[in-house]
Amino acid sequence: MANERLRAALLRKGVSIADLAQAIEVDPKTVERWVTKGREPYRKHRFATASYLGVDEAYLWPEALSPEQVTSASRSEIIAVYPHRWSVPRDIWGRLFSAASQDIGVLVYSGLFLADDGGMVRLFGDKARAGVRVRILLGDPDSAEVAQRGADEESGDGLAAQIRNALVLYRPISGLDNVEIRMHRTVLYNSIYRADDEFLINTHVYGSRAGNAPVLHLSRVAGGDMVATYADSFDKVWDQAKPVEQ
Repeated sequence: MANERLRAALLRKGVSIADLAQAIEVDPKTVERWVTKGREPYRKHRFATASYLGVDEAYLWPEALSPEQVTSASRSEIIAVYPHRWSVPRDIWGRLFSAASQDIGVLVYSGLFLADDGGMVRLFGDKARAGVRVRILLGDPDSAEVAQRGADEESGDGLAAQIRNALVLYRPISGLDNVEIRMHRTVLYNSIYRADDEFLINTHVYGSRAGNAPVLHLSRVAGGDMVATYADSFDKVWDQAKPVEQ
């Protein structure tokens, strides 16, 4: 059976079987068998392929690692756990986004604490000018999902107002190349803040505002799948969200 995930990863990267074979120093016919026949490479070749294509090894070959190996690697992805978002040191946020070289992503309902930080907004702008892709996902203030979340955290219409305020605060960077802001109508179980392969995951707790909920600090590790799970979730919301009209 063909490995469609590997085939798709090659297409997304824009490289051929021959390109991959040359990059990881194996015979092109060997790589072709990985793709067309679903043959499983040696571990060193799986790791080299995943690194070259910028995806997770466990995504390309989900059966290659034992559950124990995946669990161990996933545990290693956890850098820190904070009991509340407000207990995350401010410099952690700055270091997270400052280190990004390819991709910055924010998935929230309002994330007003971030939009209201002028230094952080300027950082997003500087990163975009340097070629980093900046994607910001805000909740649609007119959606039923935002209304329900506002009711759950007992802020009522305040959440929708915070989102509209965040949109205003992002105006200085909204017209820049590499910056895109979209509105989503999704039931969020957590907010996601990402910079390349490092993530801050702010869980959502019923009856409590996001600032009081726990935060996981994660960094991708080969063979782990926690970061991959949140990255896939972010992309699914992004794909169905609507761009904000300038």
